[in-house]
Amino acid sequence: MAERVLELRVHGVSNTPPDQILGLPADLTGTRPPPRLVSGGDVTGFYRASDSAPDDPVVVEAYSWGQLTSGARTARDVERALWTLLLPFTLANVALYARPGIPPDPDTERWGSRSGITAWLIRLFCLSLTGTLVLAATGIGVDLIAWQCVDQECLRQLPGPWEFLGRGWWRADAHALAVGLLVPLAMLLVLGVVSWRTYQYEAEMPAEPRPPAGDGEHPAEPAPEPANPLQDPTFWGGEGQLRRAAVLHLCVGAALAAAVPVGAVLVLDPARGVRAVVAVPTVTALVTVVVIAVVAVGRPWLTRRSGAAPLGRWSLAVGVLTGLALAGTFTLLLLPDGPAGTPLAQFRPPAGCTRDPGLPGCRADHSLPGYDGLVAWLATYQVLLLIAIGTVARSGRRALPVPGTAAVLLPLGTAWLDGRLPGVPAAPDGLPIWMLAAPAIALAAAGLLLPRTGNDAGQQPLGVHTDVAWGGRGAAVIAGFGWMMAIAYCAGLLYWVTDRLNGAASPSGFSPIVPPLPVIWAGLAFTVATAALLGTLIRAGVLFHRLRRVEYHRLTAAGQALSAHDLRRCRHVSTFRALHRLVGEHAVRLVGCYATIAAVLVTLSCVAALSRTRPAPAGASGWPGLVHAAADLGDTLLGWLPLVVAGLGMLVYRNDTVRRSVGVLWDVGTFWPRAAHPLAPPSYAERAVPELQTRIAGILALTERDPRRMDGVILSGHSQGTVICAATLLQLPTRWRRRIWFLSYGCQLTRLYGRVFPAYFGPTRLRVLADALTWPSGHVAWTNFWRDTDPLGWQVNAGERDVPVTDPEALHPSGGEVADPPIRNHSGYPEAWEFHQERALVARLLRRTVPSPRVG
Repeated sequence: MAERVLELRVHGVSNTPPDQILGLPADLTGTRPPPRLVSGGDVTGFYRASDSAPDDPVVVEAYSWGQLTSGARTARDVERALWTLLLPFTLANVALYARPGIPPDPDTERWGSRSGITAWLIRLFCLSLTGTLVLAATGIGVDLIAWQCVDQECLRQLPGPWEFLGRGWWRADAHALAVGLLVPLAMLLVLGVVSWRTYQYEAEMPAEPRPPAGDGEHPAEPAPEPANPLQDPTFWGGEGQLRRAAVLHLCVGAALAAAVPVGAVLVLDPARGVRAVVAVPTVTALVTVVVIAVVAVGRPWLTRRSGAAPLGRWSLAVGVLTGLALAGTFTLLLLPDGPAGTPLAQFRPPAGCTRDPGLPGCRADHSLPGYDGLVAWLATYQVLLLIAIGTVARSGRRALPVPGTAAVLLPLGTAWLDGRLPGVPAAPDGLPIWMLAAPAIALAAAGLLLPRTGNDAGQQPLGVHTDVAWGGRGAAVIAGFGWMMAIAYCAGLLYWVTDRLNGAASPSGFSPIVPPLPVIWAGLAFTVATAALLGTLIRAGVLFHRLRRVEYHRLTAAGQALSAHDLRRCRHVSTFRALHRLVGEHAVRLVGCYATIAAVLVTLSCVAALSRTRPAPAGASGWPGLVHAAADLGDTLLGWLPLVVAGLGMLVYRNDTVRRSVGVLWDVGTFWPRAAHPLAPPSYAERAVPELQTRIAGILALTERDPRRMDGVILSGHSQGTVICAATLLQLPTRWRRRIWFLSYGCQLTRLYGRVFPAYFGPTRLRVLADALTWPSGHVAWTNFWRDTDPLGWQVNAGERDVPVTDPEALHPSGGEVADPPIRNHSGYPEAWEFHQERALVARLLRRTVPSPRVG
């Protein structure tokens, strides 16, 4: 039988069609049959050319996984575009994998270790991020609609029959709050159902091929000592963990939503008699749910991934307690006011303010008591949590007392100002809270400047610009961007609903419905952050122009006479080379600079929100008027932000240009399993990696008499496909890897993944991959191709062979051609001469007739 080798190509983020992956020429007549599906289905499949013959020495096969993240222009694209609205959850989930110091074997990670504490803090942050979304929905349903919206004119602005809340029994006492509470609970229900339907990805597990009867050639292989977390056999199978974590997140969200109206009612109208009988167990159940969730997110039974699906006793207990707490909450809200406090109707806006703003009490702030403070304190402690994540990830657990001290001093200082600390002298009159909050948060932020420690601190990078990103603070930076996006979403939604409820503005500019105070500060911060982002982009443009000029001089300084045509081509080539250097050498640093500006801005915004003052009164002139206008502009922009992001997500799936530029960030985020935030969009790799692993093992396990047998496999990965291939190779047993050669091109393993995720693709962990691909003779079965015009492809330097690919092949037409050789930058690697030469040599090495590997 003829000896054959299979080249299995895995595409990148652009969802390249199978015919283009296979390198088939364009079918101008439309008569050529399409590539045939040899394995898989409509969503993911393995394709070969229709004319591939059984005796071809090298058979090319394409693995198409792009339908998991993008596809045809159907309604499913709209559904995937809506996933982009959960981008904050995605970034928070990615932060778990950006922490350094993760041990190779997850079973050896302890809670008290550096990586264990960081993981617990990140999961706490993810839990609070769910709370942020819930608080925004609660503010809409409970505060804006059920509490402040008392006029029929206001309620008519809402779609649906909401007018009943403004009259009769529903307007009395706290009955309307029970209806408003249905808004966040309905949102949690929808979010839970949608996420629950995606957990089948995490149920995918690779199928080990069964040897034929009587075949003892491959005895059971002992499990090797893991040297990379990606070698964990359960890494891509976390269905059980996801279901348990989802129950905790949904229950905590429901408890937080119920705590808003319950807390306001009990403060304004202390419970007595029957109300106390209902209130005490309700509050106890709400607190118990939160405490159990905070403890549970750090326990091994939740953090260890497993293919089993049971929810566990603790998850069941949390679910039961949440149901009892919600029942008590609705009962308490539907009971009449008690005799111990002031009737709740006196705290709500008077009726008729929309028609006549001059009525008594209309111009006062009648927002739900305590809601503004709850939002401000949650945001402040989220900032402290982000600081703690960055501090521990960079400097170890010994640095945790720095942000921990600030977290304790901040509420104590606030209580001192309010005179709630018995036995302590009263605070001076007129002392503002910002004079205590700002130093406390600054003290916490000082922990980010502590020296970098840990096992990865002294690692030698693989090359220039391959050290750990942001000084080991990558987890905090990524989670921080997710938090800022979540705050922007929620603030924009609250402002948009407020504007909708107010309807047409009155002649005096009076708005009866007021958004929460932190929303106004968020609008001002968003305006400043947008200006800072524009400044960062300008800085990037200046760097790009400088790099392009350097590359142009380098191309034209060879000494030979160049024609005008060649000089124009040199300008084009220098543009791509400059982009290559900008992304590889400066992108991470620019992101870090913007993150620093954003951190300062966020700190000031939290201090301002705690001060309980507005940026500037309406109608002010001068600098206060400018500040007020900037806050209004920011709030308006925030109101459009969710629609803009969803529209961009639609373009990502329907436009190849946007897909290649923006989609890479989305595919980086959704590559990682949902181990921190169970409500994030699904991970495509949790299906792609097991399928690719099953296909390779199945092909290599065929008997010699099987006509489909292959003597070896060339695993050929492009761009994001190299990451999928690397994860697959680390999961394969040794006996299969010895018959595989890895070809990577457009590779992002060093300048992107290696810097941001050092525990998986850092210098030590990439050398593990190279060692896993080393044959007994000492040769590394890995070749990496790169171009100096490719903005996403660089050298690896982990022990493999790096082959530079000339691009373009020449500056002018040659060999009878009339068109210039194309500048392929990130595409077209399999068409390069260097690729064909290397593949031919590798194919000969993988055939069994070759006595020994190539030398040199």
